[in-house]
Amino acid sequence: MAIDLLWTGPDDAPVLVLAHGAGAAMDSPWMDRMAGLLADRGIRVARFEFAYMAARRSGTRKPPPRAETVMGEYRDAVARIVSDAGGAVVIGGKSMGGRVASMVADDLHAQGAVAGLVCLGYPFHPPGSPEKLRTAHLEHLATPALICQGTRDPFGTRDEVPGYSLGAGIRLFWLEDGEHELKPRTKVSGFTHAQHLATTADAVTAFVREVAR
Repeated sequence: MAIDLLWTGPDDAPVLVLAHGAGAAMDSPWMDRMAGLLADRGIRVARFEFAYMAARRSGTRKPPPRAETVMGEYRDAVARIVSDAGGAVVIGGKSMGGRVASMVADDLHAQGAVAGLVCLGYPFHPPGSPEKLRTAHLEHLATPALICQGTRDPFGTRDEVPGYSLGAGIRLFWLEDGEHELKPRTKVSGFTHAQHLATTADAVTAFVREVAR
């Protein structure tokens, strides 16, 4: 299947691959906003869609598949992007997209195709089911990784996540009072959504530049 890519940012910049979350397309307002913030900071963002999401554009509505079933699609996208970029890239995504990226990261890192991993709102567990952890593969993750997470994200809060067994190379960057979209309650936290997104883009930019050297 042909992969449609959406590029944002300078042509000669380090490349970050961002896959979408389970329910929103690669050009959703959230993804557009984050890609734009990263582009403004000198990062080239490559976005793509899993087949089920791409099918929705032609009127075929399919539910999100199990993350394990789209790992091959992520690998195919990385191969295409690495070919276009001419070297190793950083991979990641929003929610499910970041989870799938984390599941293929070590194999691609070992091959020299991937320099790092960025997860924006990692779904550590389904909301309301903290016992159903999605962290087993993260315990021994060898790829340098940055997870940006809201402190009250229902998929994994700051009270929960420090108790998980995570690889030593995983960095956690917390957004105070942020939920799954990193949006805080301004009256409670003193922060706006725009501030949290900008702060996240700063952290991601610094990380990408560090690992992509």
